[in-house]
Amino acid sequence: QVQLIESGGDLVQAGGSLSLSCAASGASLNSAHVAWFREAPEKEREFVAAINWSDTEITYGDSAQGRFTISRDNAKNTVSLQMHGLKPQDTAVYFCAASWGEVTKFYSTDHYNFWGQGTQVTVSS
Repeated sequence: QVQLIESGGDLVQAGGSLSLSCAASGASLNSAHVAWFREAPEKEREFVAAINWSDTEITYGDSAQGRFTISRDNAKNTVSLQMHGLKPQDTAVYFCAASWGEVTKFYSTDHYNFWGQGTQVTVSS
């Protein structure tokens, strides 16, 4: 059974940095399309970043562009999200999602069939 586990969420001051990690058990992330989404209270789940299975296509949501970086570590079987210049509006639960099938819309939650439980990121002003 495939399980995704996020880690790295924390309380940080505005302008600070955090690095989130997504690890998988029961499968290798090395051949998966992996994305990060976030969900703030009373808001819809929002696309943050995605990396395709071959690392040849990386996509960022508008809120992440220029501040966040998604990367894969095949040796550790993890996908990370490095976040810099954090703002209070980045406060949310961040979810890792993966798909080993075809993904045509990396920004769509519909294309990912495995999800982690989420990790809380809180940015104080």
